[in-house]
Amino acid sequence: MPIEQRGVDTVPEAERTSGPRDLVAILLGSNLCLGVIVFGWLPVSFGLGLWASVTSVVTGTLVGVAVTAPLALVSLRTATNLSTSSGAFFGVRGRLVGSVVGLLLSLGYTALTLWIGGDVMVGTLARLVGLPTGGATHAVVYALLAACTAVAAVYGYRLLLRLSKALAVVMTVLLALGLLAYAGDFTTAAVPDTPYLLGSFWPTWLLSAVAAGLSGPVAFITLLGDYTRYVSPERHSSRSVWRATCLGLVVGLLAPQLFGTFTALAARGGLDYAGPLVAASPVWYLVPLLVAATAGSVGNAGLMLYSMGLDLDAILPRATRARATLVVAAVATGFVFLGHFASDAQSAMTSFVLLLTAIGTPWAVITLIGHVRCRGAYDPEALQVYNRRSRGGIYWFSAGWHPRATVSWAIGAAVGLAAVSTPMYEGPLLALTGGIDCSFVLSGLAGGTLYAVLTPNRAPGTATAPEALAQAE
Repeated sequence: MPIEQRGVDTVPEAERTSGPRDLVAILLGSNLCLGVIVFGWLPVSFGLGLWASVTSVVTGTLVGVAVTAPLALVSLRTATNLSTSSGAFFGVRGRLVGSVVGLLLSLGYTALTLWIGGDVMVGTLARLVGLPTGGATHAVVYALLAACTAVAAVYGYRLLLRLSKALAVVMTVLLALGLLAYAGDFTTAAVPDTPYLLGSFWPTWLLSAVAAGLSGPVAFITLLGDYTRYVSPERHSSRSVWRATCLGLVVGLLAPQLFGTFTALAARGGLDYAGPLVAASPVWYLVPLLVAATAGSVGNAGLMLYSMGLDLDAILPRATRARATLVVAAVATGFVFLGHFASDAQSAMTSFVLLLTAIGTPWAVITLIGHVRCRGAYDPEALQVYNRRSRGGIYWFSAGWHPRATVSWAIGAAVGLAAVSTPMYEGPLLALTGGIDCSFVLSGLAGGTLYAVLTPNRAPGTATAPEALAQAE
């Protein structure tokens, strides 16, 4: 299979051969991995029992999918990735906001996947063959996982799609076996010695809904376009693409996360997940667990790394996608080492997802408002001005930036950061929200409302297709 040469340029119609079924496959197969499973452990680590964990994760995921899934329709119309597409609203240079947000999101989730996958691999191999569990062993395993992930990401979309289709079947079987393996130790009660993280039930439940549930769909706010740009709007309707995206996200996220909740309770993993998971596993499930940690991590991290390569390619047009992917692979591996040797897993995960959710949500809301206003009509050529190192076009606005959209995002992100509550940082607005983290809601409302107020009329860049062509001429 040849290496994909296409970066964030416009995908020709002849190459747009994927369909809704491929969307479901890639969203399901890539998410059935320990990097997503571990988010089901978070509610348990916060001190919640089974039903509180399940309801918080399900609620957060459904809300997140409702906000995130429509973004898939943007790249269906533009034939390029979402950060580049957002140039229609932020400007061809202002869309760097989306590229940076996407790069940070993918970087964090790639590192997290390699981190938890590597830890489970080391623990499993220690039980199977007596492999030493010191820092050197972890370093080698992390490096090997990262190398396999980089190869998959460099080869590109077609290989990752094939891998996701295979993983959708293999990982489903492995997780089903896992339910049997841990069923004997399962309990619905909260793990002892894990009191409510925020002191009482409802604030902790809401934290879980955002950190464990909502964060899953939000991680895809810049990723969905990587897949739908290969879907042809001439052969597939927007409704079918939206339905496939919703199905893939809901099943692809809830299945592994609820498995994580189940196994965390069974393994009594209140303070840690990887160690208790391996220790509680029956001997017969160690090999399936090793396969799940290896293959699932490569599939999920591969897609994240692929998206990171596209975002860096969008930021640095002179770089090729393959070179950009190798650079971000090295950076992500560095974050894995930092996470393992210098961070507490729960605090690092919780802080990361809450902060990035606060920053990414207003960008997603503004992009969705712009998409609705322009009714899905874009000028694909004008979106590529920055990538071609030229100037002008209907999305040029002011030196390539749409100041009102950029200011709206910045203020929305600032409000979100001021309302966030993490183990490492608490924003000043928490005093007004009773100590409850409302950063997702407030950042989205602030950014979206301000954008709608500052741009009451249809912006020049959101003209209909005939108007766009006339203005470009």
